[in-house]
Amino acid sequence: MTKTAPSNTLPPKAKSVIVELSATPEKFLEDDLEGSQLHSQGCLYPYLEKKKLLDGSIAFYPRVIGERDPNNPTLWRWGYNWEEQVDGIWKGRSIGSIPPGAIPMIRLMQQQGATKEDIIAFIKRAKTKKPSPKSDVCKNFDNTKLKPVLPDDALIAVVLFAGSGGIEAGMVQAGIRPVIAVEFDPTKPELSRAFVEDVAEGIALNHHRNFHEYGCKIIQLTVQEVTESGFIGFPRRPDYLHASPVCANFSQAHTAKAGIALETADDLTAATAVAEAIRQLQPRVFTLENVPRYQNSQSFSIILSALEQEGYSVNYSVVNMADFGLPQARRRLVLIASRGFHVAIPAHRKQQFSFSVDRKVWRSLCNECLSQ
Repeated sequence: MTKTAPSNTLPPKAKSVIVELSATPEKFLEDDLEGSQLHSQGCLYPYLEKKKLLDGSIAFYPRVIGERDPNNPTLWRWGYNWEEQVDGIWKGRSIGSIPPGAIPMIRLMQQQGATKEDIIAFIKRAKTKKPSPKSDVCKNFDNTKLKPVLPDDALIAVVLFAGSGGIEAGMVQAGIRPVIAVEFDPTKPELSRAFVEDVAEGIALNHHRNFHEYGCKIIQLTVQEVTESGFIGFPRRPDYLHASPVCANFSQAHTAKAGIALETADDLTAATAVAEAIRQLQPRVFTLENVPRYQNSQSFSIILSALEQEGYSVNYSVVNMADFGLPQARRRLVLIASRGFHVAIPAHRKQQFSFSVDRKVWRSLCNECLSQ
């Protein structure tokens, strides 16, 4: 394929009038498929829509600039074929226009030996499911009209180790205004500092797009560096201070021996910086989130000591996010500390969604979310 140099001029507007539409592949059933597979599981296949324009030219959809990646589901239309027996005769059946987002789950179902009936039922749910505009917080942030509107006197929060903004998104939904977010990864400086339009995945740029309307400022320094500067420009006595220290060295997936955290000097200095933030900023409420093994670390002890010295009431526990309606069995250490009043870790949001109480219901919820 010949590659041409990029041009600054806009391409000509495509003709949108269609006089012919063919969305069915030429081969309804692949020749090399065993009949038993079509009977039991069916066949998931990619295809292209062929459209003939008024000028006689042929266009293939989805439209792609450059080569079409065979491993990218979004660059193809998707269908599902199977055979069923009618009056003793096997007849072919097909469903087209399957949402690309459902393709990984369908492939997984096939690998795990799901029946074609289960796969067809899943596909039908995926095709008919219309997600609510309120169901995706991150997508809502791309649309100003759907963003939550906070009052001028909303509670304010400072976030340390902000990452890509998940905590801030939750805060805004809860009516809390994030005013400062500290995030910088020295191992990925370009990703952390990116704040230009041609680096769309930059953390700073994403923060600006999502939270600038709430007055949130992204500080592109490490928490240790911010501590050394004396937290210049930070509000004193904010309503909330949150920290999610880097968890890699305490995660089950990254440590060699179960139950042993490979704590480093960076982890300890980060914890010391969090402790100093508590002392200097004096938040009304301090929260922390991390992997379960963080509670056995020296880093966690440093933070606990600072909270106790400053007179905070501390409550922490390992909770399963599935018990709060989230469609994943993610266990996390959650700490809530307050001074002058007591804040407890909430009980299960909905008992019927408790992973430990009813796994069948929980899996049903998970499958429903995946179908979207």
